Amino acid sequence: MDATKEASVTDLKRPREEDDNNTPASPPASMETDNSAPAANGEQTKEPACFSSVIPGWFSEMSPMWPGEAHSLKVEKVLFQGKSDYQDVIVFQSATYGKVLVLDGVIQLTERDECAYQEMITHLPLCSIPNPKKVLVIGGGDGGVLREVARYASVEQIDMCEIDKMVVEVSKQFFPDVAIGFEDPRVNLVIGDGVAYLKNAAEGSYDAVIVDSSDPIGPAKELFEKPFFQSVARALRPGGVVCTQAESLWLHMDIIEDIVSNCREIFKGSVNYAWTSVPTYPSGVIGFMLCSTEGPDVDFKHPVNPIDDSSSKSNGPLKFYNAEIHSAAFCLPSFAKKVIDSKAN
Repeated sequence: MDATKEASVTDLKRPREEDDNNTPASPPASMETDNSAPAANGEQTKEPACFSSVIPGWFSEMSPMWPGEAHSLKVEKVLFQGKSDYQDVIVFQSATYGKVLVLDGVIQLTERDECAYQEMITHLPLCSIPNPKKVLVIGGGDGGVLREVARYASVEQIDMCEIDKMVVEVSKQFFPDVAIGFEDPRVNLVIGDGVAYLKNAAEGSYDAVIVDSSDPIGPAKELFEKPFFQSVARALRPGGVVCTQAESLWLHMDIIEDIVSNCREIFKGSVNYAWTSVPTYPSGVIGFMLCSTEGPDVDFKHPVNPIDDSSSKSNGPLKFYNAEIHSAAFCLPSFAKKVIDSKAN
């Protein structure tokens, strides 16, 4: 990976992808008047489709998963632009949210609000069981979940399977306060397919599995399907827990409904949906599916394993999670509660 691929916003051009009707969209208005600057390899660099053609100098997150809307951030400088074996990877400095990591045109994290996601997806499951010892993280190549898992003194082994090596390398370079999790000696990083990794995992080998996936398109699609959840359940010990990214209740109730149905069929312990506020994610919220296997009872709504925040000073203090917000995360708006509760039978 060439970590020196740095350019200003006006150095980048690329026609927008096809629209929702599969017809080629018209090329965006140029963000500059000069020709595109050459990349390090001598080829012309292109403007990523996610950079707005309406307001030059702004990033606009657009996707068929949230049609008719976009969230925009002012771009001060593009710090990295690359293409891995799986996806486009961009890092830029924003005017208001610090550095931003973007995969295939979708924001994965910003320095300002990443704590709301990383802390919740980790501590909702791990604070719900006593003394977790062996944890598996699928995805999460930025290292933020590792940073949070490392707060638990009881944890003896942290396995991680991330499909995209470039995400790991870029995160270590541009987001060191997030990627600090990779420095923990308990971490065993495998670059590979999380689906295949879980299929080969020993039965009942993990206390917790955390699935930090992107949206169910591209390389993360299989992480939302029934066979994957079956593999997770097999890899968990009795009373083991899983927490997986589960989309926005404002935008994706159809996806959430399918996830809940699959999980209620597969996991014979507790099955719950929780959510948190992340300003730079579509609709400003993101959800989590929390499930436990048959065995010791797990009450996700009432944490039993408080974090000793003083034991992990190198990882910084908690910025978002606390016991009160843990319980509150399971309080659902009526429209979502109706749909999710209907899957209980």
